[in-house]
Amino acid sequence: MEGNYELKFGGQVIGRVQVTREGLYYRFYCRCRMPGDGVCRVLARWEDTQESLGILVPAGDGFGLDTRMATKKAGQGKPEFTVIPNRAKLREKFIPIKPEEPFSYIARLKDAYLACHEGQIGAVIKEEAGT
Repeated sequence: MEGNYELKFGGQVIGRVQVTREGLYYRFYCRCRMPGDGVCRVLARWEDTQESLGILVPAGDGFGLDTRMATKKAGQGKPEFTVIPNRAKLREKFIPIKPEEPFSYIARLKDAYLACHEGQIGAVIKEEAGT
């Protein structure tokens, strides 16, 4: 997973994220130019999970974020990095589990938990509000 990646906001590339390995952690060094005002956070997405890396803060003539995350929290495959407004919180979504039907969210169970909603057993996953 180490390397340099694009950082996108609304589909537009606004900066870069450098990922390096430091023992049992990945270090994320983000630098970008924001097209507008407001508090924003960096979201890392993999094939099977997503994690908020934190809030962008002023850095030099742009914005930045320098943080670490345990390697076991990282997902599988090539990551994608996006900037979302802080008000676009990650919401929880209840997915019913029915023994007679295939479960299409199997790859996202790593960060899910089991719950009961209106008498139905299911998994609760996190996703960006509005998706």
